Amino acid sequence: MLKKLITYLILSLIVTSVHAQELQAKVTVSAQQVGTNVDKTIFTTLQNQLTAFINNRKWTSDVFQAQEKIHCSFLLTVQSGSEDNVFKATLAIQAARPVYNSSYQTALMNYQDGDVTFKYAQYQQLEFNENRVQGTDALSANLTAVFAYYVYMILGFDYDSFSTKSGDAYFNKAQNIVNNAPESKEISGWKSFDGQRNRYWLAENLLNTRYNEIHDIIYNYYRQGLDNMYQNADNARSSILNALSSLQDFNQQNPNTMIEQFLVQGKSQEFIGAFLKANPQQRLQAMQSLTALDVSNADTYKQQLK
Repeated sequence: MLKKLITYLILSLIVTSVHAQELQAKVTVSAQQVGTNVDKTIFTTLQNQLTAFINNRKWTSDVFQAQEKIHCSFLLTVQSGSEDNVFKATLAIQAARPVYNSSYQTALMNYQDGDVTFKYAQYQQLEFNENRVQGTDALSANLTAVFAYYVYMILGFDYDSFSTKSGDAYFNKAQNIVNNAPESKEISGWKSFDGQRNRYWLAENLLNTRYNEIHDIIYNYYRQGLDNMYQNADNARSSILNALSSLQDFNQQNPNTMIEQFLVQGKSQEFIGAFLKANPQQRLQAMQSLTALDVSNADTYKQQLK
């Protein structure tokens, strides 16, 4: 009897491990800006459904241990709504992974998508099929398409941060959503002509073979840099400097790409923290690269890294 119980427990652990999901996501739906013509209780239901959609779905074929799950958050801010349940919103996405031998979480993504239009009715089932992204109703399908797109982006950046170009499988899944995105006159953000910084251009930049060095930059910054801070801080800082210098060269050769701004956005305090205890030469090199890459925070870098 005891042997059967032990066997059952082992099998249960195996099954749980095999089906362990990759993300630990917090989803918040804020509807404070929506008028009184809309019943706001539907947003609580939507928040719960989106949380389940992300956390309960198996997005990869790999096994993630509990401590390996990617921590992320999605803030869907509904700005307006109509009586036919069509809403316009912005979506803020943040994702982070742990740094080796530390309790620190480093940001993989810190981005706001300002163009999310969708249709949703109370208790409507959220459906997503990566082989048939458009669905039967474009506006309804757009909601899950947007969320799935950013899930795959998060996974791509996470995998890339551990091994060069190992995130390509997930960037390609995101690209597939772009290629088959729902189409409606009310939907935008999926086409090259919808703007210079949107879902189309982020996927394009990450899969454009002319920009392959971006994947080396991501790997050198995270795996060769931050992950080695505990073991050898000087070597780790050198890897981070190499990544920043390469990104600076990339930006000079390919000005105004979306990916350059995407990689530095929201990371100023992390950059500064990495070099506060560095030698004067490393601090100077870091300041020079960062003031060129992240112009909006140039004064902060000059003050903190002088």
